Amino acid sequence: MSAAPIKGLEDLQRFSVTLEDHVATVTMTAPPVNAQDRIFRDELPRIFDVLHDTREVRAVVLTGEGRAFSAGADLRERPNLAGEAGAYPGHNRRVRAAFDAVMECGKPVIAAVNGPAIGAGCVLALCCDIVLVAEEAFFAMTEVDVGLAGGVRHILRFFSQSDARLMIYTARRIPGPELLRMNVASACLPKDRLLAEAQAIAKQIAAKSPLAVQAAKRSFFLTEEMPLHEGYRFEQTQTAALSSAEDTKEAQRAFMEKRPAVFKGV
Repeated sequence: MSAAPIKGLEDLQRFSVTLEDHVATVTMTAPPVNAQDRIFRDELPRIFDVLHDTREVRAVVLTGEGRAFSAGADLRERPNLAGEAGAYPGHNRRVRAAFDAVMECGKPVIAAVNGPAIGAGCVLALCCDIVLVAEEAFFAMTEVDVGLAGGVRHILRFFSQSDARLMIYTARRIPGPELLRMNVASACLPKDRLLAEAQAIAKQIAAKSPLAVQAAKRSFFLTEEMPLHEGYRFEQTQTAALSSAEDTKEAQRAFMEKRPAVFKGV
């Protein structure tokens, strides 16, 4: 099956989205460095809401076109925000909505970080379920360099307390191999192999029961801040809900019959 566009996402200005073998590839196409402006932040939730509801999509890869993954917020918009009543609350709401859309999408999202991921670009990568980085990529939180602050809570999900503070206070770059050593990334690869590896992992995910994978993502998202007992209890409700699904019955039949399962997402 060749890559094809997804219905409802043909008119994007800052992204391109294609679908192949149940894997959607979302590419940031905002040259030169995929900076995040208002159009970017309006389109991102729309994309991930559509992917959430598109049954043919079972996993998603997010990457950047060109030399950067995303250099973060488009600072050219900042002067206009400061002098307009109500502008900052609206702006902040859009920023949260863009990140939340990735985290709340029912399909697992793999970040293929092809180059620098700075500020909001770093946060966007960390909103994904799985992070792969190119050897020349780096993460950086440069808000203190431009008199701003932000991203701490997202950084703390992946970095230790000391490393998070070092990163935020100094705005230093954390290169790809170091991100792998710190267990922030699952793999660090040559750039020319990065996208193919991300798509290969996505195809592995897409071959599993879609309902079970979505339940697993829901459990990761909702139990992150729960105590152990309550979190595991929630997971058990997911297993109970899946037990009567046709895909679950098919998976169990296929296991007993020693054949690949054929899933329909029901």
